[in-house]
Amino acid sequence: MQEAMFWHPKDKDNLVHCELCPKYCTIAPGKTGFCRVRKNEGGRLYTINFNRVAAHAMDPIEKKPLYHYYPGKYILSLGTTGCNLRCGFCQNWSIAHDDPQTIEVTPEHVVKVAANQDPYPNVGIAYTYSEPFMWYEFVFHTARLARDAGLKNVLVTNGYINEEPLKALLPYIDAMNIDVKAFTDDFYKENCRGHLEPVKRTVELAYKRCHVELTTLLVPGLNDSEEEIKNLVDWVAGLDREIPLHFTRYFPNFEFELDPTPPETLKRARDIALEKLDYVYIGNLGDPKAMNTYCPQCGKLIVNRTWYNGRVVGLSEDNKCKNCGRKIYIIRN
Repeated sequence: MQEAMFWHPKDKDNLVHCELCPKYCTIAPGKTGFCRVRKNEGGRLYTINFNRVAAHAMDPIEKKPLYHYYPGKYILSLGTTGCNLRCGFCQNWSIAHDDPQTIEVTPEHVVKVAANQDPYPNVGIAYTYSEPFMWYEFVFHTARLARDAGLKNVLVTNGYINEEPLKALLPYIDAMNIDVKAFTDDFYKENCRGHLEPVKRTVELAYKRCHVELTTLLVPGLNDSEEEIKNLVDWVAGLDREIPLHFTRYFPNFEFELDPTPPETLKRARDIALEKLDYVYIGNLGDPKAMNTYCPQCGKLIVNRTWYNGRVVGLSEDNKCKNCGRKIYIIRN
């Protein structure tokens, strides 16, 4: 175990108060918080998953999904156990909410592996699969070592984090995909056991400091109304119309048995979003047009994607559309 960051002792009974995320768990001796990975031992808070990896792979970066960050490259992807939300539709519940087998690694070993990937064109490390903020101490230490080694750090996160720990970690983070699971607090309370506002705050802080893309899984009848989608889009556009937004198709998983999202719902959401945003995508559908990147000005193809494989075809060396000269927001060097 590793002593945790962002907590303080309570006045009596060896209780501790965790301040990492908006749940603000008060934890009794021998118990863990909601996330299951931050434990009170003798009146001190420890993280019990510090060097435990539950899943790892060399993934295309488009799988995160990140479509405007080093398209066509790969990234070493790691995940651990635990989560501070409990979404009924969780796609990675077997590691987030169950007790999977793990292997022991050190931050130094992870950085060494990431720096020596051949033949993969690897750009760095993605902390993903489960919630990386519940792996905070490991991510914080590893990300600093990775930065020193010239590697990029990517978070794939639910964004449910307090402001102080977020600001402490952001200087070492290069890109984030943040799940905005819905745009109503009722959805978060009823289906995720959380709240919307902390996630909005994370996005609003992060997009000014690193590359940010957003993902919303559209669950039929729960967060897919045109009114809610318009409200989400208005908020994103109010930040920056160039923030890429991914609408993802829901399939039954974990505790949800609803039918999959109808393709027409996803396409309508994308049409609505494209009225105010430059880059909008559909995931889990297999529609090439909804996965490719097109120039917002002339409509010419910029990045061609086949599922998770991206190939830049219409971009000049200075990231301008080869057809019309429009500057395209893509990071690739």
